[in-house]
Amino acid sequence: MATKVAEIKTLKQGKYLVLDGEASKITSISTSSPGKHGAAKARIEAVGIFDNQKRSLVKPVNAKIDIPIIDKRVGQVLAIMGQEVQLMDLETYETIDLPIPEELKDEITEGREVEYIEALGNMKIMRTKGGN
Repeated sequence: MATKVAEIKTLKQGKYLVLDGEASKITSISTSSPGKHGAAKARIEAVGIFDNQKRSLVKPVNAKIDIPIIDKRVGQVLAIMGQEVQLMDLETYETIDLPIPEELKDEITEGREVEYIEALGNMKIMRTKGGN
């Protein structure tokens, strides 16, 4: 797993972290300082990038947490096979089969370029690039 470690107090909304072994995007983060001798705590709400599951975490702000290294790549659609699409990575020229996201069904056509991400061994199509 390609991850790096960061302190919770350095995280911001919209950034990514690893929760329950899944790469997740932070939807909200709030901190509270309990009492005289208590450490400040952070409450983080996040949604899994690949499974869309909501997750939450409460930890001290100086605790360390894993941050996934997200690789953003560009591929060209070679073929559409039902609910899946065959992509060719425009850097490595390898072919990959990925499911078509529901929100991009109408936009993905053969020959079109798409942006996809890879994190923790999972891949997902994020958006399409310029029209053909």
